Amino acid sequence: MTDAKAPHVSVLLREVLEILSPKDGGVYVDGTFGAGGYSRAILEAADCIVYGIDRDPVAISFGEEMAREFAGRLVMLEGCYADMEELLAAKGVASVDGIALDIGVSSMQIDEAARGFSFMRDGPLDMRMSGQGRTAAEVVNEESEAELARIIFVYGEEQRSRAIARVVAERREHAPFTRTVELAEAVASVVRPTGRGVHPATRTFQALRIFVNDELGQLVKGLAASERLLTPGGRLAVVSFHSLEDRRVKNFLSARSEGRARPSRHVPVTDEGPAPSFKLIKRGTIKARSDELAVNPRSRSARLRGAVRTAAPAWTEAA
Repeated sequence: MTDAKAPHVSVLLREVLEILSPKDGGVYVDGTFGAGGYSRAILEAADCIVYGIDRDPVAISFGEEMAREFAGRLVMLEGCYADMEELLAAKGVASVDGIALDIGVSSMQIDEAARGFSFMRDGPLDMRMSGQGRTAAEVVNEESEAELARIIFVYGEEQRSRAIARVVAERREHAPFTRTVELAEAVASVVRPTGRGVHPATRTFQALRIFVNDELGQLVKGLAASERLLTPGGRLAVVSFHSLEDRRVKNFLSARSEGRARPSRHVPVTDEGPAPSFKLIKRGTIKARSDELAVNPRSRSARLRGAVRTAAPAWTEAA
């Protein structure tokens, strides 16, 4: 079901399609359109409508070209999936039958050096998915050493965050960071290679990208919006690539499927909360099969979670 025209292969495509189980007449959301792999698979599986959402103007342009193939069944919406309720409401859509989310940066963005996402390609230190807001260079050059260390530790889970922040602060005194290779070299000067082929700057670049694009905040907001939009029986499929993301998806779906909030697994729950708003399709994550791993290295770190919406009301923020 992969698309030969797309710049990259959507990870766990078969598994996402199995969770969504598209049906004729259904309305679906591809909240992180990218190159449209999930949208194409959904549209080919059923006579349905897909709303493709992306904050990247490049992805929107790609989707608008693709929309011509499907006779009005693919509608592109420029914006963040966290705002999907407002984006869909503008089109008169109040509920949907399925939502697919692929969290994080797309291969399209990584492969384009000018976007500044990759330490493997020299480019401007940008990392903005939408092209708006502060760049990674502005964050690196303007934040205090302590704040940089916090960002790199919290969003990159990098144990050497203080050393990285220190060398960055020292070097920017002589010249501001403007290029990806400059930052990657600075990080590599204080972080040893792991021996597993992972570049020393991997976690730092992850941290900056997540911070610049508020990815974790958008994820939390997007999951809550999905809960409100899905009809009873509607299906949610979320693919993530880092423990920070997957942990939030897991906690959200675990609480909603158990019908009670658990601030910590070590804290006993004494009061029953709202009725379960989701039923898990499978406990734990779904990972790529061996045949996909052989042709798509990106799928190695992918984790998929899926759930079916119940008829219970959506939880409130305080729940």
